[in-house]
This record gives sequence, C-alpha cells and structure tokens, in this order.
Amino acid sequence: MIRAVVLDIGETLVRDDRYWASWADWLGMPRHTISALVGAVVAQSRDNSDALRLVRPDIDIDVEYAAREAAGRGEHLDESDLYPDVRPALAGLQALGIRVVIAGNQTVKAGDLLRRLDLPVDLVVTSDEWGVAKPDPEFFEHVIEVGRAEAGRTVYVGDHPANDVFPARRAGLRTAHLRRGPWGYLWADDPEVVEAADWRIDSLTQLTSIAESGGPGVELGVRCAAYRSRR
Repeated sequence: MIRAVVLDIGETLVRDDRYWASWADWLGMPRHTISALVGAVVAQSRDNSDALRLVRPDIDIDVEYAAREAAGRGEHLDESDLYPDVRPALAGLQALGIRVVIAGNQTVKAGDLLRRLDLPVDLVVTSDEWGVAKPDPEFFEHVIEVGRAEAGRTVYVGDHPANDVFPARRAGLRTAHLRRGPWGYLWADDPEVVEAADWRIDSLTQLTSIAESGGPGVELGVRCAAYRSRR
C-alpha cells in the first residue's frame, strides 16, 4: 500500500511560463525565442538553463539571479501559476491518509513562495534548502526520509525522466511519470521511461487511484496496464 506521495515542482505543480518569460524580459529577448530555445535544449537532453547560455554564452546565472532580485524582478509565484489539478489532487491524497510532500529542484525563495500558497501538503522543501539537487542520489535519500515511509511505499511524481523517474527508481521508490510540460510530453513514450515508470499519468488527480490501488494496472485515464505491457 502507498503511504507517501512526493511531488516535483516545475511543470508538475507549477507552470514554468512566468519563469521563462521573466528571464526573456530581463535579457531583452522575445519570449518566443527563449521558449523555442528551451524546447531545443530539452530535445537534446540538455539542462534547461542552457537556453540562457545560448543567448548569453558568458552568463553567470547565479549573478544574474541576484541582480534580478535586487532590481525587484526576481522569482514570483502565486495561485495563477499552479496547474488546476494541484489543489484537488493534493487534498484527495490527504483525505486518504497519505503523507504528501513537495520536493523539487528549486531555490530557497521558491520554497517560501510555495509555502505561502498554503497547499494541502505535509511539507514543502527544495533542493537549495537541502543543499543537494536531483538527480543526486542524496536528494532521494532525503525524499525517503521526509516521506516517512519505506521507499517501496513511496511514489515520486515528476515530468522529467533524467531528474525524476530514473533516479527515483534507482533509489527504490515507486515512480509516476507525468505527461506535462516539454519533458513530460517529449519523453513519455521513450522505451527507457516506459521501463522505469510504474505509472504514466495525465493529471495529478489520478494519483488518488494509484494510492487506493497500491499497485499498477488500474485504469487511470490512460491505460496503465497497456503502458506497462510494453516493458
């Protein structure tokens, strides 16, 4: 039986539209250009920050981040950044008695902003707060610790195969790959992702069915049994 669900942040709970638009505005670039470059580096399995380096090869992202904050043009999150299924999905899991944790590669400020949204979760924590980021195995050791359940009874949910699905699987966690955002859609049918993911979902609300069933093979809007039969 599933005891804990731990969720990624970017393009799992939160849309990245504002994030990339703000970087485009800061660098004086058309927003479409930055979006297209993000798509390009995603398709090449590169880090998304490489999109900024294509625009400014000499960019020091940490320095620019600090400059944006000092100028009052830094990170911002509010209710409009959440995907519409987030609150009902998290509330549904808590109603089942599942421990719900948010843990992703984000800054300390992003963690504070998420906590201010008062989401129905037990804990919000970020990689900067832990001092270690995905896909480092230590990150997933922390995930298991804060989930307060055995790895095999904890589901890690995310859109990014290399940062979410593969390292979570190696850590012994159950995995749900979310078809959302560039990584989620682009890599959804990749054979290695199919092999590593216990479930593929199109909405976070499908997690309640996973938690109730405790195992794969239940209808979840996409046919999970058929999905896993390709393994």
